[in-house]
Amino acid sequence: MKKAYVFAFMLLGLQVAALAADSDGGTAAIQARATAMTRSMSKKVQLDEGQYLKVKLLNIRMLTEAEDLKTRFAADPSIMDQHLAETQMRYEMDLASLLRPKQVAMYHQSLETMTALGSTPR
Repeated sequence: MKKAYVFAFMLLGLQVAALAADSDGGTAAIQARATAMTRSMSKKVQLDEGQYLKVKLLNIRMLTEAEDLKTRFAADPSIMDQHLAETQMRYEMDLASLLRPKQVAMYHQSLETMTALGSTPR
């Protein structure tokens, strides 16, 4: 009987550890995506160090909100699209407030040359 309890507690511990790792994996993935986005943006619009940190935090917030909306509104794509569009608009406004006018122009120019696959047209 004692072995059964030990085995049950071990299984419970493994399951808790797996759930904790899964939730951290989502956060780590968002962190990695935000870092990649910020680095790419920094190359295109020449962010200074302070802007880089603020833009990275903004990217993390936007990606986290987007993932949350995708989870909450998975059953209704039209409402999800509406909320994602609002999140994107808020992101664009917050980003514009962090950048200087020349940087905003470079950012918009980079968006115009970007394709759906993330490469520039030839």
